[in-house]
Amino acid sequence: MKTEIITKENKETTEIGRICEVQKNRFTIRLGEREIPAKLKGSFYQEDAEGFPVVGDYVDFTYNPMGESIIVSVRERKSFLKRPDQGKTGVMQYMAANVDYCFIVTSLNDDYSFNRIARYASTALAGGAIPVAILTKSDLCNNVGRYVREVETISEKIRVHAISAIYGIGLDELQEYFTPGTTICLFGSSGAGKSTLINAITGQETMKTSAIRESDAKGRHTTTHRQMIILEDNVAIIDTPGMREIGMAQAQDGIDDTFADIVELESQCKFSNCRHVSEPGCAIKAAFASGELSEERYLLYKDLGAENRRNYAKKKEISKWAKEYKKFNKKNGLE
Repeated sequence: MKTEIITKENKETTEIGRICEVQKNRFTIRLGEREIPAKLKGSFYQEDAEGFPVVGDYVDFTYNPMGESIIVSVRERKSFLKRPDQGKTGVMQYMAANVDYCFIVTSLNDDYSFNRIARYASTALAGGAIPVAILTKSDLCNNVGRYVREVETISEKIRVHAISAIYGIGLDELQEYFTPGTTICLFGSSGAGKSTLINAITGQETMKTSAIRESDAKGRHTTTHRQMIILEDNVAIIDTPGMREIGMAQAQDGIDDTFADIVELESQCKFSNCRHVSEPGCAIKAAFASGELSEERYLLYKDLGAENRRNYAKKKEISKWAKEYKKFNKKNGLE
């Protein structure tokens, strides 16, 4: 597909492709069956990092057959996954764009964490994608049904499947997600079985796998950067490096979607500023008493919301100082 960009000097033909790999400032664009190396147009570096291309983005670029092509612009996104950078306070990490489903891959061994799945689900919903919990290694678990039911309580919007890639258990349930043109992003810890899962579905070694340590059921990072793999029928799989922790920031809509039942209960309290402690007519306290809502679920909701607000405040403060720094440099001719 081509578009025309008219400049004063000449007429340039640009292509529309999709980012399939990002390594620092190096980008790879997929155009048909070709993979094209590219770099950003200089004007990108004057904008917020949120506007930089990520894996899954559709971009306009000027093709250079002799070297790196130039990415001119990023097309409108239908979904955008992001999280706070665990190593940099107040900085966001932008993960993938135009994703339909987020496969939250968690093995039914020591890797299993209800809290982490809830965080992944909130991140997916905040970014505009559908969370799908894939509980792997079901052949090693004696009470699979209990875990499935537990994860289903996270949100009405999460889908849950228990599978064993080695024995082919439950794989047929996942075929509904592999429709032509669908994009799936894989979330999960190293060793959770992401690569094994995709290899089992495709019937070939599409992705490299690595063994997990017997001592703690943790794996090594097979994937070190985000990349997109194209399967039959133009199904795209975006693999991400293993994440044992995922923070909350700019994700309040996703948290509210995940815990929609609690949001609805809070709206039924007699007082709009109810603290759910000793106020009369508190719907949250009534739900505790009736067993409709567990205190653990409510505390998780409150904790994620508080973390989201803290991280968002830090990001706003850093953005403010970054703008002031740019303004100072421009005023003093330092850029």
